[in-house]
Amino acid sequence: MTLEQSIKHYASVAPDNVAVVCGTQQTTYKELWAKIEQRCEELRQEGVEPHRPYVFRGSQDTDFLVTYCAVHAIGAIAVPLEAQAPADRFEAISQEVKSCVYDDDIVDILYTTGTTGRSKGVMLSERALVSCADNFIADLGFTSELLFIISGPLNHIASLFKIHPTLTIGGAICVLDGLKDINAFFEVFELPFRKFATFLVPASIRLVMQLAYDKLCAVSDKIDFIETGAAPITHHDMKQLSEALPNARLYNTLGGTEIGAVCTYNFNDGRYMEGCIGRPMKNSTVEVTPEGNIIVSGLTIMSGYVADEESTNRVLKDGKIYGSDLGYIDEDGLIHLKGRQGDVINVGGFKVDPSEVEGAIASHPSVRDSICVADTHPVIGTVLKLLVVMEEGVALDKRSLALHIKSKLEPYKVPTYYEAVPSIQRTYNGKLDRKFYKK
Repeated sequence: MTLEQSIKHYASVAPDNVAVVCGTQQTTYKELWAKIEQRCEELRQEGVEPHRPYVFRGSQDTDFLVTYCAVHAIGAIAVPLEAQAPADRFEAISQEVKSCVYDDDIVDILYTTGTTGRSKGVMLSERALVSCADNFIADLGFTSELLFIISGPLNHIASLFKIHPTLTIGGAICVLDGLKDINAFFEVFELPFRKFATFLVPASIRLVMQLAYDKLCAVSDKIDFIETGAAPITHHDMKQLSEALPNARLYNTLGGTEIGAVCTYNFNDGRYMEGCIGRPMKNSTVEVTPEGNIIVSGLTIMSGYVADEESTNRVLKDGKIYGSDLGYIDEDGLIHLKGRQGDVINVGGFKVDPSEVEGAIASHPSVRDSICVADTHPVIGTVLKLLVVMEEGVALDKRSLALHIKSKLEPYKVPTYYEAVPSIQRTYNGKLDRKFYKK
């Protein structure tokens, strides 16, 4: 069933079951479906038509879900933007999507964060969304007993991909406004649910472990699983999280707006393999070319980009997505990521994946966050530069950082320059904003 069909179904067979928790407000399936029906009438009165896009800002509350589902229920196309989208961006996207004609199966247009170029509108079909939900239910074990905690922006694919499977299977979601209040995150575990799960980008996992490791250990027996993705997670962080949650399933997932959710690896296996994304999920196929390019096909992939046939044809060929991820398949058939085309830095003829350097420094006790970028040396040309956020009260010690990285990586991967910075630029969904640092 679709998300909307599922909500309507549970509103009939389990009307008093909680569907959404937001602050002190709990909304049952019956109440949620009634709100969706009311919003459908409001949208029709606004003139929203089937197979036409409806652009709206994504609030971090139950109202977002009501609008999102109502748009689908009347047969229109949901185009949710971030809550703080500037008026100019909102208007530009509105004009772009309204000037196009869409196939009848398109239900979502999600705009990428644009970390590797111009933000593009990704067209997703009903089949893609249902197949992604099916992937998660089958491979991560979503059940009706689950309360899934969502702290990321609801308009982003990482959050939408958790709303769909959770409510499709009859579970409940809890919406938080980010992780600005760590106490609010842990208060959720006091709610009367049997199982809890969440998605956290690696930066958020590190934040939770730095600020509230003891609290995390205290709720260990309540956590069914935690999923991460969107950025590399280090061996150090995998190991530390696994030690805090020895009985939980801890997944590193390959996913994206264009490809859906396609691979996952439970890293709570004692190996904590950096870059490993496991095996393909049930509705997805992943290939790795001899050159190391990862190709994705299956039921979860996008239908194309809005008003950008050239980019669509460059990425989507013969039903397969040719993205920028690089990787390999090991002797056990597990797929590993090795960075992204465009991120790799050429240092004296050696190609360096900056995430390797960031992963190596992550276990240094004085480093809170980092990003590795390209810089120029007056004699040898392109070199590596490491920008680091030091722990409070700790001064930058270049030699200590260099020796730490040298103990883990080849000499050519050790940065030449080091600089302490107050913060690292990230996108609103937690990814390192590498485009921001490119000269």
